[in-house]
Amino acid sequence: MAIETVPGALSPVIAIALVGGLGVGSQWLAWRLRMPAIVLMLLAGIIIGPVLGVFDPARDIGPLMAPIIAIAVAIILFEGGLTLNFHQLRDAAVGVRRLVFIGAPLGWLLSALTLHFGAGLTWSSSWVFGGILIVTGPTVIAPLLRTARLSKRPAKLLQWEAIVNDPLGAMAAVLAFEVVLVLNRAETVGSAMLDLVVGIGASIAMGLAAGYGLAAAFRRGWVPEYMKVSILFALLLGIFGISDAVLHESGLLAVTVMGIVIANANLPSYEELRQFKEHATILLVSGVFILLAANLDFAALELLTWRAAIFLVLIIFVARPVTVFASLLGSGIPWREQVLIAFTGPRGVVLVAVAGLFAERLLELGFEDAALIGPLAFVLVAATVVLHGFTLKPFARFLGLAGADNPGVLIIGGSPWTTALAEALVKAEVPVLMTDPNFGHLRAARSAGIATYSGDILSEGAEQRLELISYATVLAATDNDAYNTLTATDLAAEFGRENVFQVARTKTDSARHMLPASLGGRPFAHGATYDEMNDHIAAGWTFRTTRLTEEFGLTDWAAKRPASHLVARILPSGEFRMVNDIADMRGIPDTRIIALRPPETDADGSIAPQPPADA
Repeated sequence: MAIETVPGALSPVIAIALVGGLGVGSQWLAWRLRMPAIVLMLLAGIIIGPVLGVFDPARDIGPLMAPIIAIAVAIILFEGGLTLNFHQLRDAAVGVRRLVFIGAPLGWLLSALTLHFGAGLTWSSSWVFGGILIVTGPTVIAPLLRTARLSKRPAKLLQWEAIVNDPLGAMAAVLAFEVVLVLNRAETVGSAMLDLVVGIGASIAMGLAAGYGLAAAFRRGWVPEYMKVSILFALLLGIFGISDAVLHESGLLAVTVMGIVIANANLPSYEELRQFKEHATILLVSGVFILLAANLDFAALELLTWRAAIFLVLIIFVARPVTVFASLLGSGIPWREQVLIAFTGPRGVVLVAVAGLFAERLLELGFEDAALIGPLAFVLVAATVVLHGFTLKPFARFLGLAGADNPGVLIIGGSPWTTALAEALVKAEVPVLMTDPNFGHLRAARSAGIATYSGDILSEGAEQRLELISYATVLAATDNDAYNTLTATDLAAEFGRENVFQVARTKTDSARHMLPASLGGRPFAHGATYDEMNDHIAAGWTFRTTRLTEEFGLTDWAAKRPASHLVARILPSGEFRMVNDIADMRGIPDTRIIALRPPETDADGSIAPQPPADA
């Protein structure tokens, strides 16, 4: 059967490729410009969609759009569930329970009141749409948290609330819609409630069964390593589809429960599964936001009146703060964290997708005001994405709940040379944290006033106690090459492989000892080994800071200090970067460099007194 094409339309393959390219490109450009990625994705979608008319999802993708968004949201929520490990919750557990059990019902009530009295919707539409407004959008929260680098507890609270309340919002909308059906059709209350309870119970049961069953299969070796991700995906889609067939929108609840079960099953291969899902989620978040923006209908927005502005103000600045403050009252969570959470409530794709679905169903029942639900949902998403995208990081920094403007260095391993390096970094106003499993190795660093942590950096205790958001560079520098390789490889996923460095391994001169590029960190300081660095310090070498200028550039410094080992550079903006040699430098004027310099000697061969710093 031939497929009819509309003149000027893109083929589905080209359309999907365009969406993927623009989505990932927007994320990369946002990273380069240090801007909120969500804002650029929305802007890109609006430009190619309603502004230029290059891409029209209804025309170019057609019936594929709804299932694509549904599956993408299911995978995003499942990946979110994979991040919800109860062991990591601890100090945020009370807040999460309150935001879910108190905040969700209270938010539903306040949202319905706002929709009725602010936006002018009927009570039926207000209760259905109000249930959906419980969600705060994991598709938006995750990129915002990645950019803002919040402190651990408020980040956990926002993350858990968004992921847990997302399926609950869909369930609340289903519940309200069932009530509307009972009041407007011959269906009895008993049968409607029975369908709802059975549907929710079945979705939770399927999520639990799938999660525990998959964890048991992985743990007992019933699934080969190379098939784990494939089977995970197939089961995820199957559970989502079956649960949704039992009760509309219950599939989101099933996959979220499944993800939480797997996250807490303590699987050896969990980290590989989570990393793969994170990569998939980045692609999906990019795609659904481009689709959302490109599908915008300016004509639908013309239905909105001045009451839409009142609705936005009340939802963002009244309903959300009141919900959070009432939920966290007496929780012991500091007021600064409560304020940050109260004024951070971005909405995302789930809101628009579910709102559009129920708007159509309400219109079929004769509620004409339901035509406003879709436009109201979109303007709320756009307003909160832009607002929180540009204000979350500075607002969190104002409250003292974000990482420093100039992230520091995490040094793993206490020794004479790492202590000397840490002292030089502190003098250069670069924050430093030194860790070592051996308490005695940190004695000199503590005496020098350097921040330390005694324990394994990969332990659960370190994850709970350390605010790693204040550090952007990792240096693995213990006397154990294997441990350095392990920590550098593990932390590369969190800090970025380009920001993880490792002291050179002792045995790398033969094929039997060489490791693949996927293991370990990047070299620095001319590839010096741990013993070589300590020997240099014992021989009187020192870490010195030098400022490069137009008059005294990198070439001049290299000619004057040919025996020195270049270690790091500090840009005028305060950005810090470890370097291996001059090839890593770009000769930026006014850059400061840190180098390990040999001692200068007098004519009689004695070591000359060292000046405090270079000019």
